[in-house]
Amino acid sequence: MQLIDGKATAAAIKAEIAEEVKEILAAGGKQPHLAAVLVGHDGGSETYVKNKVIACEQCGFKSTLIRYEDDVTEEELLLCVDRLNKDSDVDGFIVQLPLPKHIDEQKIIMAIDYRKDVDGFHPINVGRMAIGLPCFISATPLGIITLLKHYGIETSGKKCVVLGRSNIVGKPMAQLMMQKNFGDATVTVCHSHSKDLKKECFEADIIIAAIGRPNFVTADMVKDGAVIVDVGTTRVPDATRKSGFRLNGDVKFDEVAQKCSFITPVPGGVGPMTICSLMKNTLAAGKKEYYK
Repeated sequence: MQLIDGKATAAAIKAEIAEEVKEILAAGGKQPHLAAVLVGHDGGSETYVKNKVIACEQCGFKSTLIRYEDDVTEEELLLCVDRLNKDSDVDGFIVQLPLPKHIDEQKIIMAIDYRKDVDGFHPINVGRMAIGLPCFISATPLGIITLLKHYGIETSGKKCVVLGRSNIVGKPMAQLMMQKNFGDATVTVCHSHSKDLKKECFEADIIIAAIGRPNFVTADMVKDGAVIVDVGTTRVPDATRKSGFRLNGDVKFDEVAQKCSFITPVPGGVGPMTICSLMKNTLAAGKKEYYK
């Protein structure tokens, strides 16, 4: 079994981005600028946005953090999005999800200029990705594809099971894995209502678990030599930790690791690659690679 080290892979890619930014600035170009909008004080979102700010520093980007309290109105948030759309210095921006229940997330996503949508959530980017046109690809699926390529894991013609059907991970992941220029695999999407889920998983060469249930994938669901990508990051109470919790993946790591050929740890696997992909998208936005 080989551990897929997302932390080391992300560090190497961010170093490459930083070098490219130096060259852009030396040639008189503009410093890429990423803005993030954070609503409320959700622990997971706080950590994620903090890591994005650190990543911007490592890549040589300019970063701006805009904060609102939980009681911000939808109208106020839409005005903020409009300001960022019109700000020529901001190359890309994200509105950190989840948002409070009184705000329509889809309405906010739709309001973002798709040319600055470095999260890859706008329907135009989603649609372009689905038919293989250049676009901003959702950060987590892009990070997973990058990891598989980095480790030389063969995906073409392989049977891939994606566990989960969210708009952020499951659906775009399945699209990328089936596309010829990305995964070129035979893809099955499973979810909580899938029949013979255990059988589907056991037949898979690659399992991408993004179902949001700690320890969901067990050894009896995995065939020998399978590749396991664990997207799960559920906070589980842990009295031994200073924070009082630990991050737990969707895969029962200790028992599954004994059977598979490659596996991502949690934390340190997919997570760092998600932020790294956001940096790649921001660099592309700064260079106007997709949308002139």
